[in-house]
Amino acid sequence: MIHRQVACPPDSLADPGQSALPSAVERGDLLRAGVSMAHPFATLTPDLVLDAVESIGFFSDARILALNSYENRVYQVGIEDEQPLIAKFYRPQRWSNEAILEEHSFTFELAEVEVPVVAPLVHNGQTLFEHGDFRFTLFPRRGGRAPEPGNLDQLYRLGQLLGRIHAVGATRPFEHREALAVKNFGHDSLDYLLNNDCIPRSLLPAYESVARDLLKRIEDTYAATPHTNIRIHGDCHPGNMMCRDEMFHIVDLDDCRMGPAVQDIWMMLAGDRQECLGQLSELMDGYNEFHDFDPSELALIEPLRALRLMHYSAWLARRWDDPAFPRSFPWFGTERYWGDHILALREQLSALNEEPLKLF
Repeated sequence: MIHRQVACPPDSLADPGQSALPSAVERGDLLRAGVSMAHPFATLTPDLVLDAVESIGFFSDARILALNSYENRVYQVGIEDEQPLIAKFYRPQRWSNEAILEEHSFTFELAEVEVPVVAPLVHNGQTLFEHGDFRFTLFPRRGGRAPEPGNLDQLYRLGQLLGRIHAVGATRPFEHREALAVKNFGHDSLDYLLNNDCIPRSLLPAYESVARDLLKRIEDTYAATPHTNIRIHGDCHPGNMMCRDEMFHIVDLDDCRMGPAVQDIWMMLAGDRQECLGQLSELMDGYNEFHDFDPSELALIEPLRALRLMHYSAWLARRWDDPAFPRSFPWFGTERYWGDHILALREQLSALNEEPLKLF
């Protein structure tokens, strides 16, 4: 079974329906109800953003535009007589300084061999700065458009880009960034959702049953599939591969981690099985020009898709104290959301019983 890529639940879930969250309110857990004024980002005002940028020597023209970002806060900041800059403010307590700097270092490694990537700006030998209670990094503005779904010519070029990234990623490991594993993406996600009463009681037995069955199948597939963890992008959906002037460049390495190469490949595929086979062939033709892909990793596509689904739901639940999340994802926690999520997990369980994609 081949599914269209799942980065987030469909817009059809926008009807809030009956929420599982009021039980948390009844217990006085206002954080999970999304009404906390004490969230760290509550103090990240426009004035603070401008002051932070100016603290390292840039002069703002006071224009500021909030960009689409949830895990961190990202702004376009106008600079006097120059192009605007992109300021990324990291979520407090999310990453260590070492992990952030390791991401920056990976970006510079890619740039040194002319892989088109948006690298952070360096000021006085630094890329990570502090202002008030926040850590932030500045980037040049680099726009573009996402790839066209199913465009085989673009997929060939994207394969070349991914092959170049992985050729660098395979040279040495990360030391301070987590790996993509069944435990942290699967078991830890399930445990968080169960331990924090995120799932409606009426659906809890069905969710727990399918999730545990799915994790067992994923573990079995992982154990039976030879694979090598390398440094990967980690969140390589088409929106993070931007095209400008007929050239692709890569953005947003926040989620770079150790993981199998196929994690950065499967999210480029969409459609039915035959469509995915044609797309995969084009990707691999470009990819293998720069780095050898182990085709045995294709057996991990459906397990990785399932882990992404489980991790996404837990991510929303973990971030519910951030007011941006209830505002942007009002359908999360509803009966309808969890019913559809359970159905998606059952489909993934069926997909794991089907023959993996193969290269010919």
